[in-house]
Amino acid sequence: MKKFLISKTRRLRSTPFTSRLEKYGVGGYTVYNHMLLPTFFKSVEEEYEHLKNHVQLWDVTVQRQIEVSGNDSYKLIQLMTCRDLSKAKINKCYYVPFVDKEGNMVNDPLILKIDKTKWRICIADSDVLFFAKGIAGSFNFDVKVFETNIATLAIQGPKSEEVMKKVFGENIKNLKFFNFDYFEFRGVKYMISKSGFSKQGGYEIYIEDTESGLILYDELMNKGKELNIKPGCPNAIERIEGALLSYGNDMDNNDNPFECGFDKYICLDNGINYLGKKALQDIKKKGIEKKIMGVKIDSNEINLIQEEKLLDQNNNVIGFLRSAAFSPKFNKVVGIAMIKSKYCEDSLKFQVNINKKLVSGKICNLPIL
Repeated sequence: MKKFLISKTRRLRSTPFTSRLEKYGVGGYTVYNHMLLPTFFKSVEEEYEHLKNHVQLWDVTVQRQIEVSGNDSYKLIQLMTCRDLSKAKINKCYYVPFVDKEGNMVNDPLILKIDKTKWRICIADSDVLFFAKGIAGSFNFDVKVFETNIATLAIQGPKSEEVMKKVFGENIKNLKFFNFDYFEFRGVKYMISKSGFSKQGGYEIYIEDTESGLILYDELMNKGKELNIKPGCPNAIERIEGALLSYGNDMDNNDNPFECGFDKYICLDNGINYLGKKALQDIKKKGIEKKIMGVKIDSNEINLIQEEKLLDQNNNVIGFLRSAAFSPKFNKVVGIAMIKSKYCEDSLKFQVNINKKLVSGKICNLPIL
């Protein structure tokens, strides 16, 4: 495939750590929330193996943080999500589907409850800022909504705790999954959550000052040397195998949370109010017409830039392949597809067009095991 350069502009923003990424030899970027997101350094396959066995430092500043504060902050947050947050606790993180009036997905952020009247929304790739502002204005809520200047570093991999202890001290090991707290390094306090976009375990560090953030980046790389730390980025192979869904790739505003497998995050019965509640109640009664599933494809390469039709033996379209990558673990391509409900059967065979050739594959459950 022919390669093209991405031109940096004010609209396509760098991050405070772009200079470090380029120092360590970043091999490519994509665009995410109008910012540069690394896609690989040496190769996706090599970094997949390293992530599963060692530790990586990621610049995930593209995970923009929208702050919502004020007396009506909870009302606004709850209107945007079908998950019940009425009992949300301070210092906790919550994975939530955001939905519109039709019950379709708008985003799937991580929400942090900072205090009684302040929340932060760590967004996936869509313009949640304007979604939130529009709702707040329509309801005349007493809130302030803005995009923060927070940059985010992620430490991911099985050795991530060891690196973090070297920099932030032994107490970091007491931080529980999907909790956040404040830890000090060289006189600066950092909010740190035990979370991240991999199944290998890790932390996310939220940084408000660029200068101290660069010092922290270098210290993490230095203290992680003996643990074989490397710069990295969210890995397509690892996330597909682990069923970490990507908004804009695996799902979008044409899909609802039932179809995306988010049933446990959908509250239909109690007194909370949110956009799309009636639509989701109707979908629950009627049943879904499609569902996200995993796939395994008998190929050793794929370049997926748009969704591809999956065909049964009679050439009927049974679904669409939305994300895919070659997996060293399975020695074939693995992917995430939206499958028509009547075909959601483990091991069901199909064919898909890859590089102008029909290739065989099978549907499987998620995560891909």
